[in-house]
Amino acid sequence: MGRSSGSILAVNAGSSSLKLAIHHAAGLGAMELRAAVERIGLEGASLSWRTRDGRFAQEPFPAPDRTTAVSRLIDWLEGLEVFADVRAVGHRVVHGLDRTAPALITPEVMAELRRVEPYAPEHLPREIALIEAFSARHPTLPQIACFDTVFHAAMPRVARLLPIPRRYFEKGVRRYGFHGLSFEYLVEELARVAGTAAARGKVILAHLGSGASLAAIRDGASIDTSMGFTPAAGLVMSTRTGDLDPGVAGFLARNEGLSASDFDRLVSAESGLLGVSETSSDMRDLLAAEGADQRAAEAVTLFCYQAKKWIGAFAAALGGLDTLVFSAGIGERSAPIRARICEGLGFLDLELDSARNAAHEGIISTSASGVTVRVLLTDEELMIARAVSRVLG
Repeated sequence: MGRSSGSILAVNAGSSSLKLAIHHAAGLGAMELRAAVERIGLEGASLSWRTRDGRFAQEPFPAPDRTTAVSRLIDWLEGLEVFADVRAVGHRVVHGLDRTAPALITPEVMAELRRVEPYAPEHLPREIALIEAFSARHPTLPQIACFDTVFHAAMPRVARLLPIPRRYFEKGVRRYGFHGLSFEYLVEELARVAGTAAARGKVILAHLGSGASLAAIRDGASIDTSMGFTPAAGLVMSTRTGDLDPGVAGFLARNEGLSASDFDRLVSAESGLLGVSETSSDMRDLLAAEGADQRAAEAVTLFCYQAKKWIGAFAAALGGLDTLVFSAGIGERSAPIRARICEGLGFLDLELDSARNAAHEGIISTSASGVTVRVLLTDEELMIARAVSRVLG
């Protein structure tokens, strides 16, 4: 099969992972391959993959940094027969400013991505580097940017405003929101499994992974989200602070000599679960250590406490809550974290079923609960493939 009628490679560069999937262009539900490099920059980095016929494998994959991980992953892909059929590559790109649709990557689009790097200094440089790596190895392969901000582009103006002088809003200093590809998929998946009425109700989506955010959804659209001007805002994350008193920046500048770039690095790469625990940014490590390490226990408690607060805030913004959805790595796989977040939310008429939760069932609330609590596996790579298909026509 030639590239003119072949498959689409979707690439998703996460905070500590590189995920990919290859889908048939003609039938985007037909997944040929799914793979992931996880724990980039940490001990125990691995490559796992699953094929259409159910074969699964996992192996050590030394990835001391993202550049090494990208190069080795492309090497691995080129050794697969299925890669020969790929006709286009779609990339999750964190920031699209005011874009409302994905875009074919041209020199002009690349120039725009470089121009907006300051809006997402932790993410855009690595996404640009990934695009350039594929372009260098396969220059004739079309590449499409799928922007994480698009889903939130129609948020109410009040949810986009930052309380700083108005002139900065016109310069793009506003709340954007991220994880849009995941949230878009989850809305569609909720409609599929629970019906259109459920997806158009009062919904909170909790994308909890290395990067974590929540979104308030009404009538199937985003009305607010925890991340704001950058993906470092909102809920505490693996290495990101989440929301932080702005006075901290001035204090550290005056008393510790931190520059703007030092502060960016601090809030994006040295804080969050890693900063509080002083041991690991990975929730699995912290849960394993919390019994013997108070720092790990406090990091886990802080994450759950803040997630609970965001759920309460968004329930207020929505005027109630019909459905709470947990997704992404922590949300999908960690029953203890889901339980701790939901503990104390009885005032919302939310009641978790401990047995269902422990079994990772699709619905983990009790039959008497007024709020349906669900676990849905997100699929950002499928959303990327669908977007690429639309762009290529």
